Amino acid sequence: MASPTRLERSARPGSMLLNMGPSHPAMHGTMRIMLELDAERIVNAECEIGYLHRGFEKTCENKTWFNLLVYTDRLNYVSPLINNLGYAMTVEKMLGVAVPERAQLIRVLVSELSRVADHLTCLAAMAMESGAFTVFLYLIKAREYLWDVVEFTTGARMTTSYIRIGGVRADLHADWRAALAAAVAETRRVLKDVSGLLDNNSIFVGRTRGVGAISREDALSYGWTGPCLRSTGVPYDVRKARPYLVYDRLSFDVPVGENGDNYDRYAVRMREMEQSLRILEQAAALLPDAPPLPDGPVIEPEEAVCRSRRRRAVERVRLPPNLEGSEKERLPGLATSDGPVTVPAKEDTYTTMEGLIGHFLFFMRGKGIRPPKGDVYFSVEGGNGELGFYIVSDGTDRPYRLHLRAPCLHIVSALEELIKGRLVADVIPTFGSLNMIGGEIDR
Repeated sequence: MASPTRLERSARPGSMLLNMGPSHPAMHGTMRIMLELDAERIVNAECEIGYLHRGFEKTCENKTWFNLLVYTDRLNYVSPLINNLGYAMTVEKMLGVAVPERAQLIRVLVSELSRVADHLTCLAAMAMESGAFTVFLYLIKAREYLWDVVEFTTGARMTTSYIRIGGVRADLHADWRAALAAAVAETRRVLKDVSGLLDNNSIFVGRTRGVGAISREDALSYGWTGPCLRSTGVPYDVRKARPYLVYDRLSFDVPVGENGDNYDRYAVRMREMEQSLRILEQAAALLPDAPPLPDGPVIEPEEAVCRSRRRRAVERVRLPPNLEGSEKERLPGLATSDGPVTVPAKEDTYTTMEGLIGHFLFFMRGKGIRPPKGDVYFSVEGGNGELGFYIVSDGTDRPYRLHLRAPCLHIVSALEELIKGRLVADVIPTFGSLNMIGGEIDR
């Protein structure tokens, strides 16, 4: 028989022990909360993670610096582009490479799209689990607008692997400005509708105001960051505290709350989405249109191989549709030129022996990206807070150690205290307001 849990050993005579999750709908299959109840009052609680363990950190020790990028997408699968960014910038710091400004602006665009999508998903789930199903539909509708832009840009909706070490995978689509402007306008309309439905709704306010409250001192002691910490009145945002990319050139505010309760966590996220939409508009204004591709004949890769020995100039190779935007002529604005840290141009790989050899060397075992020996930490502002990577390099083509500073872990560690003394029904909005993402917390 399994040994009794801490809660089972300390349970009071006559109290009731109840498991909420992992099969409970509000736990999303990723968490179990054991509750000790006196009627419907929560006397004690014990949270157990471990239902979505992927072994991310250990797996990364057996993958090359380039190939492990796809695993970062699946940490916070609601805002995967920010995970790509945090990992890529950590390796870039280790390598000491600089990223072109155009790539930095594109990174800001896709990161803020991801941040808004993350907040929309959190509030949609929180509202639905509190009974506001109409709000869920509104917010998911807004997320679709943003994910359409992400798909327009990266070719995928969720696990994009778009941000690469040294830059980004490809340039923006030719019609990205109109698509982004439409998505921002539609999202603003949805946020206005949601505010009208929830801000002064007596049922929603009754289930969130004063529920799940935490002081700023306790939040800091648990290691909280992100919207949850800012709901207590602490204006800590990595984009302001330690600016990266071009955030120091952009104008945006850091919304804060007062009480650190469920309502403040909702309100802070609502205001943060407005700020992210401001950032999107500013970054779009700073981002020039892509330079036109050179004129001249365009040939297919197969034809180029046959003609490569006698071809001396001006012919441009046509890339397949999945590689559009990553043409050789565009790479100077999309990827660093500091050393062999980016995938070689496909035109060279397709048409020259030297390019094919360079491609093989980039991906071969023991070759490719090889940072110097040492360790480095870098963090970005994720959807849930400070998302940091601590990496140790032994000079080989794969990490010696990799550790993720997952903001969710610190936030959920306080859940037991947040729900003690409350009713069973209060667990649902409280847990939803924390935005626990299983792939990030249980890595």
